[in-house]
Amino acid sequence: MSGAKILNITGMSNNESKWVALDKIEYQDPSGKKRVWEMCHRTSRKGDCDAVAIFTILSATEDKPEETLLVSQFRPPVGKLTFEFPAGLIDEGETAAQAAVRELKEETGYCGVVREVSPIIFSDPGLTNANMKLVVMDVDRSLEINQNVVAVPDEGEFIDVFHIPVNNLYDFLIEKEKTTHAVDARLLHFAYGLKFASKV
Repeated sequence: MSGAKILNITGMSNNESKWVALDKIEYQDPSGKKRVWEMCHRTSRKGDCDAVAIFTILSATEDKPEETLLVSQFRPPVGKLTFEFPAGLIDEGETAAQAAVRELKEETGYCGVVREVSPIIFSDPGLTNANMKLVVMDVDRSLEINQNVVAVPDEGEFIDVFHIPVNNLYDFLIEKEKTTHAVDARLLHFAYGLKFASKV
């Protein structure tokens, strides 16, 4: 994965794109003035929600603290390796909880139990209507199914999995951002929330 790099960037029209499209929105602001906004949207949405992101809580063991899982992968739009929550698109006919169980297994190899599913939240509302649900999952590391796990990512996915102590998540991300990785904003916001809450 370290050999991944951008080779070329060119413009693309909507009739060439497979996954996203560009739209022009004509709207009226609170003063009554008509305005125009540019946005992009996913063309792959099957229901009312595009995707899930997964905050995983791995149970503590005799020699390991309570940890969470992060994935690292090369993201062409930023041209860098990024740290993110395990995540993925919701397939047609799936619930967010079902998608989270499937994606966690595919990306990390772990089998978990859904604790909580958030309402629909928006990823970057000034740019796109792309949305997701945050799913909290518990992983019991004492179970046989969670021993010697092997991820089964989709074709074309090159993912590294990191086990990070929950109480060190923010500091880990800040250090990595200084050296090797970009960090997904939603992940850093979540990590800062944990850090801030621990001081209140």
